Amino acid sequence: MTQPVVALLGRRDEPTDAVEQYCIRLGTALGAHDFAMEIVRVPWKERGWPVALRNLQQRAGEWRGRSVLLQYTALAWSAHGFPHQVLRVLKVLREARARVAVVYHDAQPYPGSRAVDQLRRFVQQRTMRRALHLSDLAVLTVPAEKLSWISPKAENIIFIPVGANLAQISLSGAESNLRHDDTPTVAVFSVTGGAAEQLEISQIVAAVRFAAEKLGKIRLLVFGRNADSAQARLTAGLRGLPVTLRVAGVLPESDVEKLLRSADVQLFVRGPISSRRGSAIAGIACGLPVIAFAGSETAPPITDAGVVLVAGENKSALGEALFRVLSDRNYHARLADRSRVAYKNHFSWEAIAARYAAVLNTAPKIDQP
Repeated sequence: MTQPVVALLGRRDEPTDAVEQYCIRLGTALGAHDFAMEIVRVPWKERGWPVALRNLQQRAGEWRGRSVLLQYTALAWSAHGFPHQVLRVLKVLREARARVAVVYHDAQPYPGSRAVDQLRRFVQQRTMRRALHLSDLAVLTVPAEKLSWISPKAENIIFIPVGANLAQISLSGAESNLRHDDTPTVAVFSVTGGAAEQLEISQIVAAVRFAAEKLGKIRLLVFGRNADSAQARLTAGLRGLPVTLRVAGVLPESDVEKLLRSADVQLFVRGPISSRRGSAIAGIACGLPVIAFAGSETAPPITDAGVVLVAGENKSALGEALFRVLSDRNYHARLADRSRVAYKNHFSWEAIAARYAAVLNTAPKIDQP
């Protein structure tokens, strides 16, 4: 018998909503385990919180005993990252006697040193802890031991990494490569906008410059979020080098997969790599070695993949790692194989859905009226 499940989302992210894509992929994969997922949004941005909560109360009246997976990011439930209103959403779900799981896509409060950043961080941490108390289950996208805000005594917690928001990649298909010439190709999937953009561009340029000066001609593919705004700086930074630059903005999933599979390696500079970084996991899903920074969230299973970790304070480390991956084919092959195995075991939607199905099937039942 098919079991209904609700994925509850806040406001939509633009220009692409990775959380919505996550729910679509998860819902499709859960179908093999006899679950049917419905995606529901709480339209607080469009209608205001009072109306949105009243509408939710009406909908939630149908969800008694049903599993509701509330998708948490701070900006999904607040315009400026103060997400305390999500606690009112959780109280509505508890009053409706739904089985509530909070999926923490934002596993840590936001950084920053300004007074407003410190206040925002306090509110986020307090909200995440309170949400943990109000829910029946917490789904963490980073291992619990890597999160300082979670008590070691906390119960009803499960760790499930995110998957790649790409079309359903076959496990055998992940081994194929679409490159048709011998030019070493580096992929960068998405750039962080705002204050971080300049630093990330300088890191990309320095790494590619180091490799190009030793190897000669290199192709650099930069695509996804904020890639368009980075083009001018990338072009200027790479001027005079034997580097062919191709820049594209937000693309359909099939085109993202094609670009990744046409590359030899993915360079990930959007902060330290972790099991909640879907843009890095996309490279792993396509069987690529990934070069990235290590950080506080970096832990298995992301380190089981073909990930080359470098220290952020070492300015030449990215370039040295890129040169080795592109020049040593045996090393490259070993890394690619590790990515394929890690994808199959941990990051494929089949593996992720199996973990969800196991915990949803063992959830305590709530008696129907």
